This record gives sequence, structure tokens and C-alpha cells, in this order.
Amino acid sequence: MGFINPKSFLLLVCVFSVLMGGCATYQNKVAGPRSSIKNGQISEGLEKFRALAETPGDDQLVYLLDYGTALQIAGQYKLSNEIFLKADAIADLNDFHSVTNITMATLGSESMIQYKGESYEKVLINAFLAINYLMLGQPDEALVETRRLNEKLTKMKMDGRAPYELNPFAKYLSALIWESDRKFDDAYIAFDEAYKLDATNPFLSKDLIRSAKNARRDDSYRQWKKDFANEKEDPTWYDRSKGEVVIIFQQGWGPEKHMMNGQYRYPALRPVSSQTQQITVKIDDVEGEYRSERVYDIEQVAIKTLNEDYGALIARRVGAFAAKAVVADQVRQKNKLLGDLTWLAMNLSDQADLRQWSLLPQTMQLVRIRLKPGTYKVHIQGTGWGQTPTDDRADVDLKVSAEHKSFYNFRSLH
Repeated sequence: MGFINPKSFLLLVCVFSVLMGGCATYQNKVAGPRSSIKNGQISEGLEKFRALAETPGDDQLVYLLDYGTALQIAGQYKLSNEIFLKADAIADLNDFHSVTNITMATLGSESMIQYKGESYEKVLINAFLAINYLMLGQPDEALVETRRLNEKLTKMKMDGRAPYELNPFAKYLSALIWESDRKFDDAYIAFDEAYKLDATNPFLSKDLIRSAKNARRDDSYRQWKKDFANEKEDPTWYDRSKGEVVIIFQQGWGPEKHMMNGQYRYPALRPVSSQTQQITVKIDDVEGEYRSERVYDIEQVAIKTLNEDYGALIARRVGAFAAKAVVADQVRQKNKLLGDLTWLAMNLSDQADLRQWSLLPQTMQLVRIRLKPGTYKVHIQGTGWGQTPTDDRADVDLKVSAEHKSFYNFRSLH
């Protein structure tokens, strides 16, 4: 065995430094700002996410997604949309990885190639843009996002994406926006497509009957009446003197990526516990209270997406393991110690890719209340298991107009 000459030693240091650089995981970088946001230290969290999002590189998309979400939580909807639009532009680019990045991913880890986002994440970008526009009182711009969303979903469907990847919440939100703009036929089509993606949405039986009738699709109306025979049609659904309050509740925190136990090359998603499971809504001078209902489970979709990808992921890492062995053996033929250290460096760097849109909520829920035109004082209270009140609450004034929907976005932090 020969000694390592200075040039070989320098090469080893470079290889080791570059490969191990990929081990400074995304989760380590966002743990601080994410914790600040969760603890209500919004300004501190925003500044840290801003610094990450403004740095060009292969991870910029994921940092932009988190920064845009943090801004939405802070109520800075205009700036949030500027950031989400940048993220959308990056996500829409054709997948391209340089030869250098592919080589580094093979000899190092998958976190060394550009983050492109999961399918359901790409669609949620447009949904979050639409929510921001609704909060800014810009329904026309929200409609633009529904069109872009539909174009994106059509392309994904043609690419053979699974139904759960096509994001039924985004489709359902687009239906509500169409209906609020009195585009009844567009609304019916979107409700119908949302039902095909996820028939468990508790609002859809009413929506399909009502929207089919409003769109004058008589055959569809009769069919839905038959399919939902237990759904009693309410004449107030068609009362044009009333409007509707729609509260979009982003509940909890999505699962976090960690290294799989005993398999440091592969990621796993762990659920994050949340105190607030639901919201209760009361309105001054209006009888009763209203509870949110779940329309989309991001935690479930994220875990299913990762599980579906494991076959391809294992195949890639097995191939990478073989490539590492070849490279290390070639180095070992010239210097055994250097070859052994190269093998060690490459395998130590081959750790799970832990990047994800980590500020997403656990679930998306809705509260929908039909009201006469006017301005209402609305009280939102977070509740945990057994309807125990939590620290998540808000009191807001919402204006209701006849034949339109008034949207309000509420995010729990606890």
C-alpha cells in the first residue's frame, strides 16, 4: 500500500467536502425558522426563510414554497403571491439535470439534484395563489389561477398521474370560485371532476345536485338526485337573495421527512401532532354554530406519494451503490488507502433526500354558511379532541353579498 501523495490527498479532501456538503440537509436548515413560525415568532421565521429563498440553487424551489407559505400565515398575501409565482415558474420548467448533478447524485445522494416538487405540491401552488387573491379581494385573479390549475391538471392526467396526485382540493376550490362568479357550467364540471378524484368530500352531494340544476344539465341533475337519494334538496340553495361565507381552514402541520430507521439512504414521513383538529364558527345574531369538515388530507397524500415512489427510489440507489463500488475500485487500484477512503466518503454522503414543502398543513377543511347580505362578526375557535378549545382563534368581520361567496383563510399554528 502506497502513501497518499499531496495531489491525491487534495483530491480526497475535495471529493469528501463536496459529497458531505450534500449532508447538510434541508430539514436541518429549516428546523429553526419552522419552529419560529409554529411558536408564533412570525417575523423571525420570515426573515430566516427569506434568506434561504433568495439563494439561487437546486433547493430554491422548496425554500420558495416554504417562504410563500410563511408569508401567507403572516397575512402578507401580496408578497406571498410574488413568491409563489416565482416557485410556480421554477416548477413549470422542464425537468433538466446537468451531467455534473447526475454524477454527484450517483456518487453522493439524491439531494444533490434539483428539487422539482411532488405532483400534488405543484397543483397546490395554484390553489394557494388563488386563496391569496381571494383574501386580497381579487376574484378575477383567483379565476386566472383556476384556469392555470385546470391546464396543469389536464397535462398531469395525460401523463398518467394517479388520481390522488391530481389534488381534489385544488379542483374543488376552483369549483367554488367558478360558482361564486356565476359561471355555473364551469362550476358543475369542476365539482364533477372533484367527485371523480375523491368521492368522500362531505359537501359534494349537495354541490353536484345544486350545480347541475343551476347549469341546466337536466339529465345530470336527475342522475345525482337518484345517486344521492338520501340528500334532501333545500330550496335555500337557490335563493338568489343570499350569499355564502366559505372559511378555508388549514389545519395542523403536514408530516416531516426523516431518515428511515436502519436505512439512512431512504426517507420516511412521520406525522406531526397538532392540538387543533377542527374549528367551530359562531356568528353574531345568527343562531347555531358550525364546525369545519375535512375535504383533503395532505398528510395521507404525502405518505402515499412517498410509498409509491419507493420502488423507483430503491432501484436508483442500488444502481448508485454499484457505481460507487466501481469508482472506489478504480481509485483503489492506484492507492488502496485512498480507494477505501473514497468508498467511505461516497457512502457516508449517500443519505436520504429530506426536502419537502414542510409548512403545508395536515388537512384542508371548510366551513360553509349561507347568509343574507350584510356585514357579520364571525368568531373562529380552534378545538382539539373532544371539542376542547385551543389557542387558535380569530374574530373577523366578513361582508356577504347576494349570489356571491365571501372567502376567509384561517391557519392553525398549534
